[in-house]
Amino acid sequence: MAAPASPADLAAALVLQPVAALDWLVVLPVAWCIATGAILMMIRHRSAAQPLIAVFGLIVLVALDAALLWHVAESGPVTMVMGRWLPPFGIAFTVDLTGALFALTSAVVALMGAIAAIDDVNASGRRYGFYPFLMLLMAGVSGAFLTGDVFNLYVWFEVLLISSFGLLVLGSEREQIDGAVKYGFLNLVATTLFLITTGYLYGIFGTLNMADIAARAPALQMTAPLVTLTALYVLAFSMKAAAFPVNFWLPASYHTPRIVVSALFAGLLTKVGIYALIRIGVMLFPAEREQLSLALAVAAALTMLTGSLGALAQSDTRRLLGYLVISGIGAMLAGIAIGGADAIGGVIVYAVHSMLVMTALYLAIGLAARLSGGFSLHAAGGLYHQSPLFAALSLMLFFSVSGLPPFSGFWPKVMLVRAAIDGGFSWLAAILLVSGFLTMIATGRVFLLAYWRPREGQAAAVPATLTTLLPLIALTVSSSLIGLFPETLLHLAQQAASTLIEPSAYLKSVFPAGGAP
Repeated sequence: MAAPASPADLAAALVLQPVAALDWLVVLPVAWCIATGAILMMIRHRSAAQPLIAVFGLIVLVALDAALLWHVAESGPVTMVMGRWLPPFGIAFTVDLTGALFALTSAVVALMGAIAAIDDVNASGRRYGFYPFLMLLMAGVSGAFLTGDVFNLYVWFEVLLISSFGLLVLGSEREQIDGAVKYGFLNLVATTLFLITTGYLYGIFGTLNMADIAARAPALQMTAPLVTLTALYVLAFSMKAAAFPVNFWLPASYHTPRIVVSALFAGLLTKVGIYALIRIGVMLFPAEREQLSLALAVAAALTMLTGSLGALAQSDTRRLLGYLVISGIGAMLAGIAIGGADAIGGVIVYAVHSMLVMTALYLAIGLAARLSGGFSLHAAGGLYHQSPLFAALSLMLFFSVSGLPPFSGFWPKVMLVRAAIDGGFSWLAAILLVSGFLTMIATGRVFLLAYWRPREGQAAAVPATLTTLLPLIALTVSSSLIGLFPETLLHLAQQAASTLIEPSAYLKSVFPAGGAP
């Protein structure tokens, strides 16, 4: 008689203990966005109900992301794996402070965009899927910030890109189709490069789990072409983030869709590229990033100068803001090039600031165009006399994007300039300051021509609806509060940067037994 087989020990492959209730917050933002988007798709013909459901869904998303940020701040990085399979066998969702901060800020931006769209997107736009596309976009953005797997990062990039194509062509105007072709082609090239590089990564490491790669990378520095691998990722993510010299698609496409879509794109899409650069360059391949630091610094300087000088040359306010987005990307890329906790903390604070302020600026320029009859600075004027409150809000945003106190743009500029000087990049610190000065001139020109200069002819009435002004006021107040009371955000950003540079807590979350296999 054969001896009974001993039960298999599943502890090395499966999670056997129940998942803690708070840990479900790791995946709930993505699941909630997909579920809400599906509901909106099913009722797409009931255009009046779509904004209400979408705004409610995004309020819940903000609450979920806020709870997740609190949970991570209290407990450290948190991991959940699909099907209970332990990494590297199971696909992991791993959240640290960087991902949680980005996810919460993106949810706030999306909520403000959904409210602004109540006036900006008509019934036809709702029927053709604005709000379902928005929720799908947020599923992709949230997934990118929360995933712990490089291939899943690629998947979530694809999800947000598919939804962004839908938002970009909403309305099917000739100008929108033209912008979508430019936007789609460059992103297709970047996505293809991303996928090829990820296959290369798997060939080297035999895994795509971020914690596993971070643990194995130091041992392979002398035997594997990790610098080449990192350079390919930098190129792919630089295309998505609109860094020099692959940034020409952004000002050629961001001015074509509805203004609320441009606002959402400016606040969200390029920041996902910056987040991916931080994750790959700072946590996974820090030594290789350091070897590429000079090239990154040069690209950052040229990105900042291209953005600020391009903004000075524009008479169309939408194109001007597109160049300001590029200039901000250059500042964040400078922090990644410098490295170190202070610089990476500055990048994180700058990203939070840029998400809020660039979204608000597009909404402000959209309202200014409705008051003045278009986006041309040549025909604009008199906005201060039409609405002093609106002019004051716009001026605060102009100060913030220029890095002037006491607004949110001041603190990350200070952090980045100090880190550049301390890290031996004094020339980069000078360019950060010059770029801020040029941005101040560009935005000051807008204020003088569009707001302060008297307007010829009869002015339009101010659309003082709640859905028009509430997002603009909320985002401007947020920028002001961050500028006046920056301590909490600065503390979280420094903690987040430390976790990226020394990812032992991240690795322990994924491999609690004490290291990758």
